[in-house]
Amino acid sequence: MNFPVLMTERLNLIEINEEHVASIYSIFSNEEVIQYYGMSPLTSVDQAAAMVNSFANGFEQKRSMRWGIVWKETGELIGTVGLNNLSLNSKRTEIGYELLPAHWRKGIVTEAVEAVIDYCFNELKLFRIGAVTFPQNEASFSLLLKLGFEKEGVLKGYLYQDNESHDAFIFSIIQPEWRK
Repeated sequence: MNFPVLMTERLNLIEINEEHVASIYSIFSNEEVIQYYGMSPLTSVDQAAAMVNSFANGFEQKRSMRWGIVWKETGELIGTVGLNNLSLNSKRTEIGYELLPAHWRKGIVTEAVEAVIDYCFNELKLFRIGAVTFPQNEASFSLLLKLGFEKEGVLKGYLYQDNESHDAFIFSIIQPEWRK
């Protein structure tokens, strides 16, 4: 299977490769971006290169997909959106996303996530998409609720960051509820 390129009005969602290591480093080394990500900020370009390789391996093994969010106007890679814990057999996945702070509050993540959800339900024929957020990440869970996700509950001690465990909210949407 070739990596699917998705296009929206303002964005190209593309496969992330070695050309994008510097952009991935700038995103995942940014403390504002990583604050609610469940990992420490990257501290070297080598770590970003390893992350890009892990994106490629996950796709190759059909267990994840990660798109680079490219702003059409500038051609700049400004964030990522992706599927984790992808199970084509069980027809489910989890979605995650991050964006450089200069592009927050412009509807970019909403546009990207909508395109990926459409792809999941219409092309991959998945039934369920889940999402996990830090309870403090109001922007993220507000976006999920706006898109029709339902909060299912709290996963106690589910996320580990900064040497401590944190609770997480779990959200989901199923195919029959999308765009109804």
